[in-house]
Amino acid sequence: MRGRSDGGQKKRMITFVCIVGGFLVFLYVYFGSHSQGESALEYGSRSLRKLGSSYLGGDEDADLGGKQEESTTKFGLEDGDDGIIPKSFPVCDDRHSELIPCLDRNLIYQMRLKLDLALMEHYERHCPPAERRFNCLIPPPSGYKIPIKWPSSRDTVWKANIPHTHLAHEKSDQNWMVVKGEKIVFPGGGTHFHYGADKYIASLADMLNFSNSNLNNGGKLRTVLDVGCGVASFGAYLLSSDIIAMSLAPNDVHQNQIQFALERGIPAYLGVLGTKRLPYPSRSFELAHCSRCRIDWLQRDGILLLELDRVLRPGGYFAYSSPEAYAQDEEDLRIWKEMSALVKQMCWKIAAKKNQTVIWVKPLSNDCYLEREPGTQPPLCRADDDPDAVWGVSMEPCITTYSDHDHRTGGSGLAPWPRRLTAPPPRLADFGYSNDKFEKDTELWRRRVESYWNLLSPKIASDSLRNIMDMKANLGSFGAALKEKDVWVMNVVPEDGPNTLKLVYDRGLIGTVHSWCEAFSTYPRTYDLLHAWTVFSDIEKKGCSAEDLLLEMDRLLRPTGFIIIRDRKPVIEFVKKYLQALHWETVATADDSSDSDQDGDDLVLVIQKKLWLTSDSVRESE
Repeated sequence: MRGRSDGGQKKRMITFVCIVGGFLVFLYVYFGSHSQGESALEYGSRSLRKLGSSYLGGDEDADLGGKQEESTTKFGLEDGDDGIIPKSFPVCDDRHSELIPCLDRNLIYQMRLKLDLALMEHYERHCPPAERRFNCLIPPPSGYKIPIKWPSSRDTVWKANIPHTHLAHEKSDQNWMVVKGEKIVFPGGGTHFHYGADKYIASLADMLNFSNSNLNNGGKLRTVLDVGCGVASFGAYLLSSDIIAMSLAPNDVHQNQIQFALERGIPAYLGVLGTKRLPYPSRSFELAHCSRCRIDWLQRDGILLLELDRVLRPGGYFAYSSPEAYAQDEEDLRIWKEMSALVKQMCWKIAAKKNQTVIWVKPLSNDCYLEREPGTQPPLCRADDDPDAVWGVSMEPCITTYSDHDHRTGGSGLAPWPRRLTAPPPRLADFGYSNDKFEKDTELWRRRVESYWNLLSPKIASDSLRNIMDMKANLGSFGAALKEKDVWVMNVVPEDGPNTLKLVYDRGLIGTVHSWCEAFSTYPRTYDLLHAWTVFSDIEKKGCSAEDLLLEMDRLLRPTGFIIIRDRKPVIEFVKKYLQALHWETVATADDSSDSDQDGDDLVLVIQKKLWLTSDSVRESE
């Protein structure tokens, strides 16, 4: 008995020691990791909000609200009047190297947001309040290399830059991507087109009887929305046909799809067909595409199909590749029957159907809508519904009719690409803009972009830039001026200004609506060049933090990428004070006051982001 008692005491003692030891290890790891993260770079001044807010798991009692007020930026102060200049920004923990602040699942959990998972609300934007924002520099992953240049990047990226290979295994039979040593290779396959997106695209053109198997149809088909795009190989192979696609997917179980797309140099955006309208105006796309996109198009009285209908142009197509299109079993037959009935009520007709793919086409005018029986579902949208209001606006289960102009002309009246890039778009009249004003704006930005390239020329080669963002696109003339460059432009239009994004799409370009008081819906390190024309002056008027905007721009920008800031002198001087803290350096400055009467800005600052790493891993690509 005594032996058994001694044995029990020993077991209890060992258990106690293990518990105490485990607790001490937990304390060391928890506090040690925080101290390491904080010491990676020296803290800035009190004007910066404290790293370690409750969003980072730190001190929830910190007076972060007061620091938000302290950091509110007012430009135009004399030197020395704006407080202490920050010595540095801290570096975020390595775990946050892929942080997307407004699409952060951890934020949803911590704020206990009550979201309907069935409606995909958890994939929509939910931005952190000021006291929960990350106010630190996002580090690149270990071993990060300068991205492979376009066009090679279409087919190959560095594995270290996006160290996620689960899709290569999960989709190994579908040729999405293949791991080869230090690289990830994209053979151009997809769930529906295992043998290559190029052959699939040609088959769509043939189904529509377009000449030469070319889907652009003589320049009439230019803008495409690819929902549930995977790694965006469909959009990648459209580019050679002078077609530009907005490849759209959420950060769902197939994580990092959009990150791979942007690393490859393919236009893409993180988004979902959930409860809010997509951030695109009405009548933006000639073709919407869904290839095994796993979307329940029949839910909520077809509201998701009606959202596609809103963004499609008159005579626009919806290409749907899915088992329901050839209806092999009872469930597929049921879905096909219900979808066919729904789209018929929406006045869509089958343009072509072959094997697993059906292509529907929208009507060219309002005639079919007006001929429907009273009470037919889905209803027409109310007369006071603005189909171009998209920022935070809920979807409506109704049919968006065409404007009087489009109804009379039986279509959008757009010139074929590339002529539509410089031809005054018909919707100019919606803003009261004249053709003369449009042409002057186009010429003004042609000269400005030529000047920008002269300033950049000592630092860039012909393949240095691929993904470009115009943070305040206005009429899209900055992007139009880049037509001869091998680049694409994400044109961003402010959510509270004239919604000129529909003019951008009418020119055959793509973009989105956004507020720069919030983070953009993309992964870190996804753009090579940011163009900020009076963006800082705009957020000053809104009372938003310029420091937050600088950190967001750093998050968006690839290492060795460039920023062009065009704004008033006080803004330029303010930004210069933060260059060292952000690991940015000045490339050039210029005085462009000669055309300042156009918009009030008179200085240009060109900046380059340095490559910095938190480890001694490989720094250079081949």
